[in-house]
Amino acid sequence: DESPWTLIQGLLAPVQFLIFGISLFLVIRFLLTGEGETAAAYSVVLKTCALYAIMITGSIWEKVVFDEWLFAKPFFWEDVFSMAVLALHTAYLLMLFNNWGTSQDRMYVALAAYATYIINAGQFLYKLRMARLDVAPRLAVTS
Repeated sequence: DESPWTLIQGLLAPVQFLIFGISLFLVIRFLLTGEGETAAAYSVVLKTCALYAIMITGSIWEKVVFDEWLFAKPFFWEDVFSMAVLALHTAYLLMLFNNWGTSQDRMYVALAAYATYIINAGQFLYKLRMARLDVAPRLAVTS
């Protein structure tokens, strides 16, 4: 908690989640109605940029706290799954910028990326909750 990168992560995470929620709505709306393709595509690009930002700052945080850029023992499985999240988001960008597949194909890849993002966010929230529960008894003892 003493690292300034903890605050940065704490700020970026809800921003990314807000972008995710808006983007998810736009992607689903496009898939259901065929409307708003450009808005949906831009929103996925913005979500991916936010993901890259949180991944880069997160790896800096891990280096400061655990002396490992990624895959530090306490966050190993979260980082492994984060690579799948990154891969799917990057696949979307490659499809978009190279005009691979149809718009619908790309949006389905975005949905797959978002599904992995939800699982990964759940991993981190669970880890945070367990850490808070572990700290609470020790704080009560020292008060």
